[in-house]
Amino acid sequence: MATRKYGTCFFEQYAQISLAALLGPEYDRLVNRDRPDLQSEGDRSIGIEVTRAMPESKEAHEELLKEVAGISDTPEDDELGQILESGYAYGLREDGLIGSKELPYWSMALPLRRIIRSKVYKVGNGFYGTFDKMGLYVFCKDPIGEAEALKTMRYTAHLQQKQEIRYDRLYLSEPRSLFVCDLDAAGSEAALQIHPVTREQRKAFYLEAVRRQIEIL
Repeated sequence: MATRKYGTCFFEQYAQISLAALLGPEYDRLVNRDRPDLQSEGDRSIGIEVTRAMPESKEAHEELLKEVAGISDTPEDDELGQILESGYAYGLREDGLIGSKELPYWSMALPLRRIIRSKVYKVGNGFYGTFDKMGLYVFCKDPIGEAEALKTMRYTAHLQQKQEIRYDRLYLSEPRSLFVCDLDAAGSEAALQIHPVTREQRKAFYLEAVRRQIEIL
């Protein structure tokens, strides 16, 4: 398996954990690989590329790049202690804190439509190979809401409509929700499913992803 930079394995594993928990056992067999990041173990039934997006604004980038935003050397509660120890905060907090290992990852993020355009181009050119089912999982730094998720689903379907190799599913992940988009039926609002993510689930996903990072080391 290729070496990951900037702790991206945490996010790829968080994606796999959330998919298996929220969508069912067909995602249990996904393992961390490269091109794409998540693949079915032993066959090519499912391949999912994992990426991230954030707003395109000077203010957003400045806020993002604050040194471990708001975290002091003397944490006030157990969660801050976990963030300091692991270097990750996504899924554990709702106050915008960013773990130290996440800073480079988020600083390289592109706006949502731009990153989708890039990933659609790559899948169409065969960059990720071919799978029976191909998905794109996008971590969104800020909440996007149902209306924006619908627009993004239709935008993605339109971009790839003439491609021979395309994504079947688009997963838009924000801390409180996972939007699952059926890109083959993007003309219908029924193609968008919203899966709420509780605080308890987020914490469980976070702790399991951190545990897997420790196993890798």
